[in-house]
Amino acid sequence: MEQLPVEVIGNILSRLGGARDVVIASTTCKKWREACRKHLHTLAFNSSDFPPYRDVTPRQLEILITQTIFQTTGLQGLSVLIDDVDEFPDSTVIAWLMYTRETLRRLFYNVRTSPNVNILEICGRQKLETLALAHNSITGVEPNFQRFPCLKSLSLSHVSISALDLSLLLTACPKLENLELVSPEIWMSDAQVTVELSSPTLKSIYVEAISLDKFMLEADSVESLHLRDCALELFELIGKGTLKYFKIDDVSVIHLDIGENIDNLEVVDVSNFTISWPKLYQMISGSLKLKKLRLWDVAFDDEDEVLDLETIAICFPQLKHLALSYELRDVVMHYGLERSSNLENVMVLELGWTVINDLFSHWVEELLERCPNLRKMIIFGSISESKSHEECQILANFTSTIVKLMRKYMNVEVQFEYE
Repeated sequence: MEQLPVEVIGNILSRLGGARDVVIASTTCKKWREACRKHLHTLAFNSSDFPPYRDVTPRQLEILITQTIFQTTGLQGLSVLIDDVDEFPDSTVIAWLMYTRETLRRLFYNVRTSPNVNILEICGRQKLETLALAHNSITGVEPNFQRFPCLKSLSLSHVSISALDLSLLLTACPKLENLELVSPEIWMSDAQVTVELSSPTLKSIYVEAISLDKFMLEADSVESLHLRDCALELFELIGKGTLKYFKIDDVSVIHLDIGENIDNLEVVDVSNFTISWPKLYQMISGSLKLKKLRLWDVAFDDEDEVLDLETIAICFPQLKHLALSYELRDVVMHYGLERSSNLENVMVLELGWTVINDLFSHWVEELLERCPNLRKMIIFGSISESKSHEECQILANFTSTIVKLMRKYMNVEVQFEYE
């Protein structure tokens, strides 16, 4: 260890991440203290990861963070996530940011201050590439002054911001590629909440726990779109057909539009969602490059509606991964499995059920016949703690059926996932 250059020791200390471990390690010897002071480039303070922090007062914690930061030079990554501590003085936090802002590339910030610290004003026009804010408020965005010329990733979690300021903030980030919005408090002056965002460079967007009347996104380069736990009347994506990954999970939306040009779509993942099959099919039918289709706990508007596997086999010839979990009915079995075309390229099959019965066993068998090149099958289900004799018998019959099938399909790996 004595032969290691101080630069290498600085990299080692930076990989520790946690400030407490860095401080302890830096006391090893004079050389390590020098490495911590001159070559440490990443430092993280997280109240949940450090039990000793709970035994100190907010004032002591404030002093500890200040002393640790001020003993470094050239920090590139700073994470200060202090959830369970009272408010810090704004002057102290401003001092941290002013001291590090010229070299910072990554900032993860969740600190309650009084009054609120304007992160955009302090860190704007610097070299920041990643910015993650939580439990903060943003007001009065000025794109010309609070500009982030190098920012590629922006995450706002439980942040209070107006729809206009959110739009202006994206304008202030000309190189933005990744955007995360988690439970933001978006407000407008009128009753209807409409968000209109535009970014020519945005490639990935993740939106969670948001409730809006209208959400319109114009992004010509977007490749990944993930909506989770959202309530929307209208969501519209306007782009040039670059979308590759589309996922919605537990979303309530009346009108959903991801654009007409979806030639590059490779993954469609829909779960905990109610929609009509024709509408869903119309939305993704042009995706000839589709490789993964996941329809999990999907309910159809019409109780007699079926999932047409024949159409899936014909329209998605490159499909390799198919995951299905929805309520099975006799009409679904009769119509959904009538076939003349196989799913030739499907190599992974995931099947889920809520109530196991003979219908599900027959469905599994039919799907195995339809996937001649299948290599792996995963069956998901739920088992209650107390089962009746009849339920135990049904499960036993299902197990026997699967054993027989596996003797026939020796090349298929089978896994079971029970809750």
